[in-house]
Amino acid sequence: MKLLIELIKAALFGIIEGVTEWLPISSTGHLIILERLVQMDVSDAFVEMFRVVIQLGAILAVVVMYFTRLNPFAKSKSPAEKSATWQLWFKVIVAVIPSAVVGMLFDDWFDEHFYNYITVAITLIIYGVAFILIERRSPKSQVKSDVSSITYLTAFAIGLFQILAIIPGTSRSGSTILGAMLLGLTRTAAAEFSFFMAIPTMVGASGLKAVKFILDSGIPTYDELLILLVGSVVAFVVSIIAIRFLLDFVRKHTFTSFGVYRIILGAVVITYFLIAG
Repeated sequence: MKLLIELIKAALFGIIEGVTEWLPISSTGHLIILERLVQMDVSDAFVEMFRVVIQLGAILAVVVMYFTRLNPFAKSKSPAEKSATWQLWFKVIVAVIPSAVVGMLFDDWFDEHFYNYITVAITLIIYGVAFILIERRSPKSQVKSDVSSITYLTAFAIGLFQILAIIPGTSRSGSTILGAMLLGLTRTAAAEFSFFMAIPTMVGASGLKAVKFILDSGIPTYDELLILLVGSVVAFVVSIIAIRFLLDFVRKHTFTSFGVYRIILGAVVITYFLIAG
């Protein structure tokens, strides 16, 4: 019965991860509240690793949905198309270099000093306002409608925006989408490139957390592995739904509603923790 309860909790975390990882509303902002409301009966070290590693399930959704497009070895592609796919991957790698370097050096320090409701609430509100202001610009400034039109310099610049996501509450997708739009990408192209950047970024982050956990705490137990598996599978399924929703949404609407939601959530986070103590 105890394990069943923990698996249900893991599924709940997987749902939140699957939804909030791709929508620019901060997975951390939601998880910090969920962790207060739903406490898993496992070690703190496992929880820290769990919240990162279940991102692999979310990442798998991108790989599955864009497999043909991201596969440079697809037999159906012409030599030119295969070359374009390799170019896309090279641009993605260039884009993730800045956050990879900063993350390896300062990730633990930022988690230790900034993983708190005050930081999360402030960043939720700041980037919520940023989305609203950017959407009020003239749409003429957005000229790149396909990720293939991104240059290496633009990819690197988008990667610099991803560094901001090391601060809890920022939202990795939020910072990269905002950066891409400021650099001239349409909403759809910005969202897709953000998805592609997530693959090496989150695989690297998850791998790093898993290795640190094993070095410090040893191999996870059978129950812990099962909890991790359930959270990842649920995150995968929900991520497919969330990604399809976001792409369909941004084709017809702006990101303004997400900005408003972030501001409201930031206010809720502050209010909740002030009252709860």
